[in-house]
Amino acid sequence: MSVLLLNRAQVKSVIRMEDVIREVRNVYRLKSEGMSVIWPLVNYEFTDQHAAMDIRSGYVKGAQLHGLKMLNNFPSNREKGLPPFNGIMMVYDSNTGIPIGILDATYITNMRTGAAGALGVDLLARKDAATLFVLGAGKQAPFQIAATLLLRPGIRKVYVADPPAPENAVRFAEGLPGLLAADFGIDASGVSFEAAADLAPAVGESDAIITVTPSRKPVIRKEWLKKGVHLSCLGSDMESKQEIESAIFQGAGIYADDRAQCIRVGEMELPIKEGVISPEDIAGEIGDLIAGKVPGRRDNEQTTIFDATGLYILDLVTARVAIDRAREAGIGIQADL
Repeated sequence: MSVLLLNRAQVKSVIRMEDVIREVRNVYRLKSEGMSVIWPLVNYEFTDQHAAMDIRSGYVKGAQLHGLKMLNNFPSNREKGLPPFNGIMMVYDSNTGIPIGILDATYITNMRTGAAGALGVDLLARKDAATLFVLGAGKQAPFQIAATLLLRPGIRKVYVADPPAPENAVRFAEGLPGLLAADFGIDASGVSFEAAADLAPAVGESDAIITVTPSRKPVIRKEWLKKGVHLSCLGSDMESKQEIESAIFQGAGIYADDRAQCIRVGEMELPIKEGVISPEDIAGEIGDLIAGKVPGRRDNEQTTIFDATGLYILDLVTARVAIDRAREAGIGIQADL
């Protein structure tokens, strides 16, 4: 029994954001059609280390793939000269149960999460959206921006904010044109990038907002938002996390990546528990919107929210692209188990 082993650099060398966006869109649709299964999410927080891990797993019947990944986020690793975000994923052929790939999970996770947040913007933001606001200047931010610019070339201004460390946002914004060109092949010469030191006016100017932080208290306030704004919320993936004020959900068009998982650990978890909204207020899953089963935004003044907690089925289809491309290129180690 032989399995392909791919490290982070090898994965990065063989996948493109355009391909990931296509695969993520398709797997959301397959989920809506009952062609996938999301198995229970496992989270654990290492309180002494101020760290966390999660295990995600699932099955894509439409692609005949199943598997799992374990991700670890140990921020203090930076002080030790070690990467803070690490993980391994395993991909199995669902026709035989035989493993076909063991891969670094971090780059695939970043790519598919970027595609997911950007799809929320593309599907739900106003068609004339020109300004994007990204809350968080960490590892995930460039993937969100790259995918959004690919799907929405009309974006002309990008704000980036990192409230705990504003200087990070300044450095990040300054380096974005070069990073987008080097890592994603994107010419962003027609886009301005700016660090948002003052959140309220930058948020108020923005047509689309993407949140990618581990915050446990709301950062984005309802009173700051302009009419017709869209929010893709990706940071809340464990109980009690929250990036946007609960009141923002009132009257909004609300969409989930997985309804049950979002109610349990997503951005909508606390607004539901607080009675601000109920599960009945969820318009549908994003795959239902892609499949045409539910309507999108009502009008140009409605606030829309995409709550994305992260689904391993997205990793599976992205990993398949990496595995196929690596085999074609002769990249990786084919190991007998």
